Amino acid sequence: MEYSHSDTELIKQPIGYWSWAAYKAVVTRIRAALAGIGTTQPQWWVLAQVARADTPKTREEVSRLLQNYLETGPETMESEIDTTIAQGWITEDTDGHLALTTRGRAFYDKAAALQDELWTERHAGVSDEEYLTTLQVLQRFIHNTGGKAWHH
Repeated sequence: MEYSHSDTELIKQPIGYWSWAAYKAVVTRIRAALAGIGTTQPQWWVLAQVARADTPKTREEVSRLLQNYLETGPETMESEIDTTIAQGWITEDTDGHLALTTRGRAFYDKAAALQDELWTERHAGVSDEEYLTTLQVLQRFIHNTGGKAWHH
């Protein structure tokens, strides 16, 4: 790969710009790929939370957890949960617990396979060590600037 600048010049480049450009490229690619199979990124998050749960989660639990992902917000998450139910992928019982339907399991498996392909695409030429270092550096930037990530 040819980089935009020499190493000496890159070291002086603004992290704000390059982290934003990486965010924009990655999220745009993910959202376009998911749209290609008929879903949104927040709907994928809902499906993944329900599919991977050890015990059934309530709508409130899923919404509360996901509303801060990429600053989605509670109204959007509630709407996206409603859409997964309307699509027939998830059911909600009278206690608010969410469960995958048979159709939802099949769609989740399809979307999960796509996410695996996207992960492989993003990580081409990037070692696990480089990826780990990148995340540690980004978290250090967040910490150093007094910022908060979703897990704080």
